[in-house]
Parts: sequence; C-alpha cells; structure tokens
Amino acid sequence: MDKRDYYEVLGVAKGAQEAEVKKAYRKLAKQYHPDANPDNKEAEAKFKEASEAYEVLSDEQKRAAYDRYGHSAFDQNGGGGGFSGGFDTDFDMNDIFGSVFGDIFGGGGRRRPQGPMPGADIRQTIQVTFEEAAFGCEKELSVNTSETCSTCHGTKAKPGTSAATCGKCGGTGQVRVTQRTILGAMQSVQTCDACHGQGKIIKEPCVKCHGQGKVRANKKVTISIPAGIDHGQTLRVSGKGEVGEVGAPNGDLLVTISIKPHQVLERRDNDVYMRMPISFMQAALGGELSIPTLDGNVKFTIQAGTQTSTTFRLQGKGIPNIRNKKYRGDQYVEVYIVVPKELTEKQRNILREFEAETGDQTEESKKGWQNIFKKK
Repeated sequence: MDKRDYYEVLGVAKGAQEAEVKKAYRKLAKQYHPDANPDNKEAEAKFKEASEAYEVLSDEQKRAAYDRYGHSAFDQNGGGGGFSGGFDTDFDMNDIFGSVFGDIFGGGGRRRPQGPMPGADIRQTIQVTFEEAAFGCEKELSVNTSETCSTCHGTKAKPGTSAATCGKCGGTGQVRVTQRTILGAMQSVQTCDACHGQGKIIKEPCVKCHGQGKVRANKKVTISIPAGIDHGQTLRVSGKGEVGEVGAPNGDLLVTISIKPHQVLERRDNDVYMRMPISFMQAALGGELSIPTLDGNVKFTIQAGTQTSTTFRLQGKGIPNIRNKKYRGDQYVEVYIVVPKELTEKQRNILREFEAETGDQTEESKKGWQNIFKKK
C-alpha cells in the first residue's frame, strides 16, 4: 500500500521549522497514542504513521534525503541512492520519548541518574506545649531508621569477599535492547535484570544484613525547637534520615510541630488573646487586675466604668519572632463582667437601694432606647 507524504501525515508545510514539526507530532501522539486508545487498531496505525513521519522529518539528514528521493530514500532494496540501510541506525527510543512525551507522561523516558542512591527522608510529628513553642526547648525523639551494617560496612558482601562487576551491563546498571519496528531497528535503555541496576553482583551476601548493606535500628535524636515556632511548621534535621548507599548522603529527619492548646491563651500570628472575667464592682469602680501572661502575672489598672468586651493591650507579652527573639507580639485581654447567680437577701436589698439611687440614670437610658425605635 502506498505511503502518505510525511508532511501530509503531520499536517505541516514542506519548509516547516523543527519546532513546528515537533508540535504537530506531539498533538497527533496525544490523540492517537495506544494508551489513550486501547484496542483501537485505527488509532494504533495512525500513531505508527505519525511516529514514522516524525522520525524522518525531525532528523536533518534523513529529512534532506526524503525531500530529494521521497520514500525510496529508505527503501530496503536501495532505490534512489538514499540510505540503503533503511532505519537501521543507532536510534534510542528514549531520545524521542524523553523529549516529546516527557510533558505528556511525566518524563518517564528520562534516564535515572547514575551513582549511589541517597537515603530517604523520615517524617515524624512531635507535640509540644504552648509555652515550649513560645520560648523554645529541646526534645528527644525515638526514630526508627536504618544504619550502615557494622559487619560489611555497607558493601553488602560477606567480609573477605567483594562485589563483582556485572558481566551483562559492564557495571553501568543499564542495557540497550534493540527492537525491530516499522521504523526500523530501534534501541531502548532498560535497567539491567542481572544486577537490578546496581552494576555489581554480590555472590556471597553479608549474613547480618542479608546483602542489604544496612539494618533497622531505633535511634535517639535530640532536636532544638526554636522559640516562636508555630503549629504545623516542620523542622529539618540533616543526615538523621535513612542511611544512603556507600558514598551517598543520608536522608533528613523532618519533624512537624503540633502545639497543645493552652487553657487560657489563643495564638494569632505572634500575638496572644485571652478573655478575663471581672466583677461588677471592678467594672464600676475600676481597680488593679492581676493578668496571667507567658512571663507570669502582671498588674494592670482598669478605669471605673469599664464595660464588657473592652480590650486592653499588653505590649511585648506575646510570642517571640522565630527569626529574631528580641521582637515579640502583644497580648490582648478582653474583659467581661460576671454577674453573680446567687445572692443573699442583704445583697438583694443593697442592689435595690442602688437601683433606687440610680433611677434617674435608668430612666434616661430607657428614653434613649425609646427614641431610637420611636415610630416616625
């Protein structure tokens, strides 16, 4: 069956730039890729047709030959004096799938960097009190992690022996696999199945760690919690995570802070808030209050006639700034009047006398409300 013109397949002009060719192919690849069209033979054929066209038009040398000789440039029988070898070139599928499909499938075609694997991070949560978070403290954690095997020192091999270079991959951890497709002979890079990507084979594994190079252990780690840390913030302790391969760094310990609620104080950024009860007499006559703060009780004088919901500010009695402990937030104190629930007869009579003495004020207050709601 006659092949369609490659430019027609991709829907680009003959003089299209490389970026236009790539963009057109990406669009078709997304539309007809087998993963997006399972069991769809027509889509599979169009995907292969687009891939074949892109493989030629994205290569400057192959494109020049195609422009001159057409499809015969790649005829296995050698027509037109083109590439008699067809597509039997050293072509790595990762080159296409790493650059073209990287944004579609999350970069799955990219090769994993070589070298020893760093240790993984460990996450843990610790609860501290309101005061400990405000002023800082030290805490000891028990961390279940891994440590380098003391018998083989991380080599994974039995003492007196050593790992041998993998004969299949030559120590690279990767092998090239050649497959013949409609595009010709194509190569892909895969993890070596003999050494599982390690590049070395352990013939006699360490008995203590069973060839893992590390063993599980519970470690005690002391961490310093800085003054002013807030709920949900995370501290990073370098090198206290899982042990890495030989020659690679350990992971880190990530400790998330959980602050136990305070019975009286509430934190908002670096300020603290509280509600404090006062008696009717204190509100009416004024007086000195003893207000609890993070630094202990402080004296504060309120004026006569203080009303419920009046708020006072105690400067510098809040939470220290985590970046500079010299700067602290403030404490805001909202007062509310507590009305006694049980009164003696004598107390009732005193209040009746008080009401009688303030009758004029009460009447003026009533008139004020009446004026507000008075119908026009």
